[in-house]
Amino acid sequence: MNTIPRRIVTGTQAGKSFIQMDALVDNVSEHFPNLIISDIWQTSQMPAKFEQENPIENSAIPQVIKNGTYFRYVQIPPDKELGIEAPVGQPHPLMHQTTSLDYIVILSGEIYLITDTEETKLYAGDIVIQRGTNHAWSNRSDHMCLQLAILIDAQ
Repeated sequence: MNTIPRRIVTGTQAGKSFIQMDALVDNVSEHFPNLIISDIWQTSQMPAKFEQENPIENSAIPQVIKNGTYFRYVQIPPDKELGIEAPVGQPHPLMHQTTSLDYIVILSGEIYLITDTEETKLYAGDIVIQRGTNHAWSNRSDHMCLQLAILIDAQ
């Protein structure tokens, strides 16, 4: 299982900001072999409050909290490691839709973003704005792809 460091800088102590927590994230899950997901922070209202939030259960398909946000770490292994095959002309087996506005950054590796009508290959540094539509991720390379995503409740 991956080790994901997280630092939480919060409030003041004697009038100065400080690092409240410097530790490894403890809610890391593996819903499919080597598909690592961690919802490393969440908020449950807008505007967000600076108080401590309750940890949330990781899920393969996120369920964003009403008026809330997720900060999600995702490590996607090659499709062949997941045993995924996507026959031409059929929906990708991991096609899904969220009810959120998602800001996604590809940190390393490469991956295909698949929609109902097309696909595009993404590389490290690419950014995706996903606005609540059907989509899937397909890693056709031989290396892991690492994404960070911020999911915001949307209508």
